[in-house]
This record gives sequence, structure tokens and C-alpha cells, in this order.
Amino acid sequence: MTFRGWPAEALEFYEGLEADNSRTYWSAHKAFYEEAVYGPMAALLAELEDEFGPGKIFRPNRDLRFSADKSPYKTHIGAVLERGGYVQLSANGLAAGLGMYHLAADQLDRYRSAVAEDVTGRELERVLAGLAKKRIEVVGLNSLKTAPRGYPKDHPRIELLRHKGLIAWQEWPVEPWLGTAEAKKKIVAFLRGARPLHDWLGTRVGPSQL
Repeated sequence: MTFRGWPAEALEFYEGLEADNSRTYWSAHKAFYEEAVYGPMAALLAELEDEFGPGKIFRPNRDLRFSADKSPYKTHIGAVLERGGYVQLSANGLAAGLGMYHLAADQLDRYRSAVAEDVTGRELERVLAGLAKKRIEVVGLNSLKTAPRGYPKDHPRIELLRHKGLIAWQEWPVEPWLGTAEAKKKIVAFLRGARPLHDWLGTRVGPSQL
């Protein structure tokens, strides 16, 4: 299947799911979801595989075990790429991310050490400045309200030290090109443009050993 974007009806499906997040709605629209939402995402991942590795689409069901919100279905479709990258479609449009969403304890130690050290910390600052020039937003996640233990509150990179995750993120509102192969070009341009952050995290933080 060739990726040709998502039809407008795919966004309408999620608008409907937001209004009626029930098993009844899902069951009535499941075949449409598989054809017009899941199908294009699978086709996109197949075309991205050579450069970014195999992709995996997340299941549509929400994990309700620890959530006060008991609505059973996600109001977006999301997928990850093996060599780094996240793609999401919802009623609001298209989004993509690249980085480390949640740092495990050993990763967090390495991240903070690299941010605090002058050479590697300044490397990251240059990476972030370069992404800003490309109009790619970088988001810190689960950030502390104060300095992490062992680091001074007046450290020149204290804002970065507070983060427990760091990702490049870009969103595109609903536009006619979303229903064309142009959507793939947007994703590829973002993933290539955000690669310096991915590379810095891969080199200075790396995978968790826990």
C-alpha cells in the first residue's frame, strides 16, 4: 500500500471518538479505523523503514489501571520508529517527536552529568540553538521545580538540569496536504532536522542498563 496521506474522514473519526468514547462507537467504526486511520499509518511506516527502521503502532486501547479517566480508547493513533521517532495523528492534525521521553534513573544521572559538564553541556546548547533556527521546538518533560540534588540553583544550565526527559516536538494543524503524500515529507524533514538532539542523547546518555 502506497502512503497517500489520511482522508478528512479519519479526523472526523477522532472527533466522533472524542464526543463518544465508548465501545459502541468503536465497534461501529472499527472497520473504518483499520482502513482510513491504521492503514495509512502502516503504509507510512513501511516507507520510512529504510531510513528510520521498522515502526510499531501503539494499540488504540488506553491503560486504565492507574488512570482516573476511564474512557477506554485513545483519541489519537501513535507509532514509534526503531531508530528514533514518534508520529501521531488526531483530530487536531499531525505531530512528531524525537528524543528521550522518560529517562530511567541511570540515564538521568548520565544526562545531568553531561548537561552540567562544560564541554558536553555547551554541545547541547548549540544543538538546541540549531533546532530553534529550524523552528523545531524542544520540550523538557517531568521537570523539577527546583535544582536536582547535588547541583547548584545558579548553574548556567539549570533549566536543562531540571528535566527528566527531553524531546524535539512539532505539530501541524489540519491542512489539505494532510490528505496527500506531503504528510510524509513533513515527517521526514522533521526527523532529519531533529537528528542532532537524538545523536547527542544517544552519545551522552545512551540506553538504560536497568
